[in-house]
Amino acid sequence: MTSPADSTGERIVLDALAAALFALPSDGHIALACSGGLDSSVLLDAAVRVAGPARCVVLHVHHGLSPNADRWLAHCEAAADALGVSFGARRVAVAQNSGLGVEAAARDARYRALDALCAEYGVRSLWLAQHADDQAETVLLQLLRGAGMAGLAAMAPVHGRPGGVLRVRPFLHLLRAQLERYAVARALHWVDDESNADTRYARNALRQNVMPTLAAHFPGYRDALARAAAHAASAQQLLDALAQLDLREAACDDDGEALERDALLALDEARALNLMRYWMRALGLPAASAARLNDALRQLRDVGDANGDHRLRVDHAGRRLRCYRGRVFWQTAGARRDDEDREADVPAARESATLDWRGEAVWRLPQWRGTFVFAPSNADDPDAVPEALLMRAPLVARTRTGGERMRNATAGGSHTLKNLFQTFGVPAWERDVPLLFSGDALLFVPRIGLNRAALAADRGDDGRAEVAGAARWRRIEWRADLLIA
Repeated sequence: MTSPADSTGERIVLDALAAALFALPSDGHIALACSGGLDSSVLLDAAVRVAGPARCVVLHVHHGLSPNADRWLAHCEAAADALGVSFGARRVAVAQNSGLGVEAAARDARYRALDALCAEYGVRSLWLAQHADDQAETVLLQLLRGAGMAGLAAMAPVHGRPGGVLRVRPFLHLLRAQLERYAVARALHWVDDESNADTRYARNALRQNVMPTLAAHFPGYRDALARAAAHAASAQQLLDALAQLDLREAACDDDGEALERDALLALDEARALNLMRYWMRALGLPAASAARLNDALRQLRDVGDANGDHRLRVDHAGRRLRCYRGRVFWQTAGARRDDEDREADVPAARESATLDWRGEAVWRLPQWRGTFVFAPSNADDPDAVPEALLMRAPLVARTRTGGERMRNATAGGSHTLKNLFQTFGVPAWERDVPLLFSGDALLFVPRIGLNRAALAADRGDDGRAEVAGAARWRRIEWRADLLIA
């Protein structure tokens, strides 16, 4: 696709992209992240020359942070159109009070939007225009923040999770000056982000006030910092391999959603912290500070038993660390107030609700943030009830008041709900659920199941003999809001 007349400056850029292209399947399509600035404009122009326009799609994220954002969007779309390349864009809202800072929040929103656009266009390889100067800035920023090995490894030339989008940075070993020479030689046009001059942002302060001094006294600092990042990446690979071994020993199940508290605390502190970092990354949680992780380990040691979970106070990225019956896991925060995070025989009272059931598939109960689902079933389903029973009396959803009993097929015999919740391992903070009555008879309890006593009849231990000939059956399910599609 290239011309013999290409200058040496152009050839350096084109060769970098050709090497990245060589690693892809011959028919693999490429998504090009384009902000409209110099770096991404070079990426767009060179990628089309190397791969051809048919294999490329230009993606732009509109942050809405600048009054010029609409103009940047129009510029990128026009550049893609001029080269005959498909174009996609997405607008995002950047959280101003997330605690991450505007730079980090915008970066997080941008990558999430780019991943979504890649999925929309069916592209598995996303090319980004970061270069050696960006890498050097990132390493310095991480050093100044006291980051660990994962942070010091900075940006990887190629990064991706199984089944996810592969992020490729083909310019990571090139200087920005080399990209500038390419842009001038090709007479490219680009836009400038006015925020790049604002030294209130840490990266801009480094770029304008620190890097020029470093370049004057240590001309090879970019290569040195790139080597340091590579060393950190190698060290992080070893730490991850160790964490994988520890996770296999400490995980409660194959999906790794929960850890055994005793297995975690049996590790020395450095190894336990390493496991927690890896575990959180595997769950898709952002990295936590060393102070927060150390505090989490301290609190887990202090909990001591299953009844001490209410003393845990570790919140991170919208999740809350929990420990129940020796299992450590992250729960979505905000489901209960802090003063409700304790063992209680009786949950807070909520307004009851009544339904004269006439075949409804769902019964929404906003006061409990969930829905009863009545799914069609048959007589062979041990958790199903006949429709005639549902229509016999009004269905009532009410709060547990204490002392209720039921007969569960698994536990056998009649037991209090508190005893059954403990038997089924339901944490205290998940017991605030509506009890479903048919008239005055308890029929169904979320997380436990049907009350067999409500089905009792003159014949049959489980009461199903009387209703075996019923024509229609329904399985009752409780679905919390987070599980409703």
